[in-house]
Amino acid sequence: MPAVPQNSACCSRRTMLSDLGMGFTGLALGALLADDGIAADNLSPAVAADTTHPPDGQPHHTARADSVIWIFLSGGYSHVETFDPKPALNKYAGLTFDKTPFENPVNSPLHRKRFRSVAAEEINVRDVYPVIYPMQVGWKPRGDSGIEMTDWWPHLAEQVDELCFVRNMWTTDNDHAAENQIHTGRHRLDEQQPSIGAWAHYGLGTLNENLPKFVVLGGPTRSDTRLSIDSLYLGPQYAGVPIALDPANPLPFGKRQPGQSLQQQQREYELIGRLNRLSAVEYPSDQKLLARIRAYELAFRMQAAVPSAIDFTHETQQTRQLYGLDQDNTKIAGERLLAARRLVEQGVRFVQVFPSPYGVWDSHQKLRDNHTRLCATVDLPVAGLIHDLRQRGLLDRTLVVFCTEFGRTPGLEQRSGGVDGRDHHPNGFTIWMAGAGLKRGFVHGATDELGYHALGAGHYVTDLHATTLHLLGLDNRRLHFPGRKRLEIDDGRVIHEVLA
Repeated sequence: MPAVPQNSACCSRRTMLSDLGMGFTGLALGALLADDGIAADNLSPAVAADTTHPPDGQPHHTARADSVIWIFLSGGYSHVETFDPKPALNKYAGLTFDKTPFENPVNSPLHRKRFRSVAAEEINVRDVYPVIYPMQVGWKPRGDSGIEMTDWWPHLAEQVDELCFVRNMWTTDNDHAAENQIHTGRHRLDEQQPSIGAWAHYGLGTLNENLPKFVVLGGPTRSDTRLSIDSLYLGPQYAGVPIALDPANPLPFGKRQPGQSLQQQQREYELIGRLNRLSAVEYPSDQKLLARIRAYELAFRMQAAVPSAIDFTHETQQTRQLYGLDQDNTKIAGERLLAARRLVEQGVRFVQVFPSPYGVWDSHQKLRDNHTRLCATVDLPVAGLIHDLRQRGLLDRTLVVFCTEFGRTPGLEQRSGGVDGRDHHPNGFTIWMAGAGLKRGFVHGATDELGYHALGAGHYVTDLHATTLHLLGLDNRRLHFPGRKRLEIDDGRVIHEVLA
């Protein structure tokens, strides 16, 4: 009988180590040491072969923020009726752009330079409606900083001196694939990139080994917006982990079966881990398999940590009211934002919050009714979050980002006989940030007098990404991945003007 070759999978050193293993605890320890950049030579063969793992998980420079709460309103809120009021819309209401004393924005070279429509340009009229539609709400200067905000944000207006507005954002997609673009930086016609949350996860070590680094609350809003939390070529282990705000069942994929004890489930996970590691010996480059190994190990630890993180029973009545948990119209957003505070408090790096369902801010018609109602659902909870972070001393180390996928047209949407709405508008819109490392009570950038174009160079969405990562201590241009070369626009540039 011929001798078995020394490199045979059945008796190789790799196979023996994988078969014997160190049990569930050993796998957990290996993953944690890998996250901390320690003892890389002693990792299991499968984990050691994971070429997607960052070198050390350490920041590139001194971080100003430990965590990010990224709040996204799906559908595109109107910038001119929220955070960038435009009196000229009222003064010239009913006139066409060419009847005002301003340059016709449709003829601006910025329009062709930045805008990219999937539909043929000759049939796309969605962002060029020429009849000016007046503002649907009042506005006034707020706080000591005197920043103008509309009357739909009475609670947030009380926090305006903590906020840092960027009023010259722009993007290129004029349809709702822009929901993915604001998170990935790529137009839907191009090869997609990992989301901003995935890059943060990829670049940094953990602050709490019992919780994911990247948590998602209320999303993704639909299957076709999965890209907004995806990690793509970084590997599935860096994607966002959606969590349900049900302490009894926050992780349906990890819930114990009826009658199953904790010890039985642990043995089940140990067996699954051993089987997965056996497979990993033969397929060391299978990123999905490596991610699955980590997922099972993390899922077991999360069963104790996650329910505690989202359990509000120990929050005071005052705190619950601060977030609007006692009111039907603010409860959903309030619960998600309170959970976000609790998660960053316990060391989660990046929490992506969808306080509203998919597309609800998309006010093609009845803008006044829609925005009046929708602003009331998030105004109190978001203001409560800023106040709560500040009073707990968390705002100095937490970055809050509040954004949407695009603004709304200065012109009246006239499709289908429209008389009271605005269409999608990627050419210029407003986001705001607050917290770690930022100027407070500050406005950077502007749109033109009609709110059409972001003036100057403006800021493409990846500038927001670069700024976020910079405050976390990461240089966006140094987050390289083997075999992948990103475009210049993918890296973006830090908005230094908003940094304290």
